Amino acid sequence: MAARREGPARVLVVDDSDTARGLLRAMIEDDPQLTVCGEAADGQSAVEQASRLRPDLVTMDLRMPVMDGMQAIAEIMDHCATRILVVSDLTDAAQAMAAVARGALDAIPKPDADAGPAFTARLRMLAGVPVIRHLRARNPGAAAPDHRPDYTTTIPPGHPVIAIAASTGGPQALAQLLPVLPLGLMAPVLIAQHISDGFAAGMAHWLDDLCRLPVEVARDGDHLVPGRIYVADSSSHLTVLSGRTIQLCPHLEGDRYHPSCDHLLCSVAAAAGRSAIGVILTGMGRDGARGMAAIAAAGGTTIAQDETSSVVFGMNREAIMAGGVQQVLPLTAIAAELIRLAGRGIAE
Repeated sequence: MAARREGPARVLVVDDSDTARGLLRAMIEDDPQLTVCGEAADGQSAVEQASRLRPDLVTMDLRMPVMDGMQAIAEIMDHCATRILVVSDLTDAAQAMAAVARGALDAIPKPDADAGPAFTARLRMLAGVPVIRHLRARNPGAAAPDHRPDYTTTIPPGHPVIAIAASTGGPQALAQLLPVLPLGLMAPVLIAQHISDGFAAGMAHWLDDLCRLPVEVARDGDHLVPGRIYVADSSSHLTVLSGRTIQLCPHLEGDRYHPSCDHLLCSVAAAAGRSAIGVILTGMGRDGARGMAAIAAAGGTTIAQDETSSVVFGMNREAIMAGGVQQVLPLTAIAAELIRLAGRGIAE
């Protein structure tokens, strides 16, 4: 775990575009709590400068000459583990999520000139996250099969519904957890992962390539189907109605988290009751603590990722401290517990 230096957080800006680097540099230098310690126009230079300068944070583009961002992230995390924020085009959203699984903390779209305050606020937040080398995802699991059963049966009353909440470090955790879930899992899986606007479809596509179960962005009015994974878009809050159908709710003024973990978990508690299974993974803040308590109060089952396997022991810690968590498990043990709780069919 690397200790933070005193003074402004030192940022290494990596992008092959002079214009993009200039914009990011201007935003960073406009914040007194941040400073640019170096710039790189390709991944190889980024690796060299990260090793030499030891920045508090790296902003990493993905498409670059000499060495791309994906390889640069792997090299940095192997040799001089550093906080990394992927800053990429929306067209690279799936690759950005894969980069997070390699060790980057988060991914955002490239900001425009009006996004400076939000961008620097994100940098300040991530600069305080501990650097933990061993959490970089390795082999995330079996690749998706060429053929998946076409599950069309909706969930009868009494069958379990799994809801997963995650934030910072969540894509890494999901990439290790979800591929272990088998074909024939007799429960739907709904995910509220804090994510930047425009990245949910890319995350769903990336996870779909990793998982045995099909992964899709949740759509309003869809009936929940066992053996399917639904990802919330950041443009609305994912909730479940009593008839086991999806309802996408608009954001309200003052909503801090997009999408909201509490909205998902509380709705699953109300819709599934004793059949609800809530999981809260790594993340900053306290979103999800209220929802986990609601599932526990409804007679459902609640699981939190433990501190050792978390990138940030924040949201899960808050849920534990609030008393809404029944089991605290390492990430590697959560899938087996979900399989046990949900049951599985015979499809392989």
